[in-house]
Amino acid sequence: MRLTSEFWVSAFMRRVRMADGFAYLVRRGAAEAGAIFIKIRNRDGNFDLYMPAPQSEYDPQRADERRFVLYQQSEDEQLINTQLEKELRFDPDLWLVEVEDCDQAAELLTTGM
Repeated sequence: MRLTSEFWVSAFMRRVRMADGFAYLVRRGAAEAGAIFIKIRNRDGNFDLYMPAPQSEYDPQRADERRFVLYQQSEDEQLINTQLEKELRFDPDLWLVEVEDCDQAAELLTTGM
């Protein structure tokens, strides 16, 4: 059984905080199945935007895991925000979590939860 988006976001934010990072819920989407986007502010001032992986990326034997792919990297936060605005027009139920000061954030996204 797949975790709800609300539960997954809560658990992810808790894991970031346990790794001495900061996680902020910027936008609450649909509780059951809203798409989750993660915006990471790296210590070097660059930004990474992760989005849900396409269905082709999922392992059928582990279909209950959420998977993410790096969607965009930039030194300019406005470029990331512009992309997020486009995604919001397409899917108004999406979640957005921002992460700061967490070197393990990308690893937390790619290890599965």
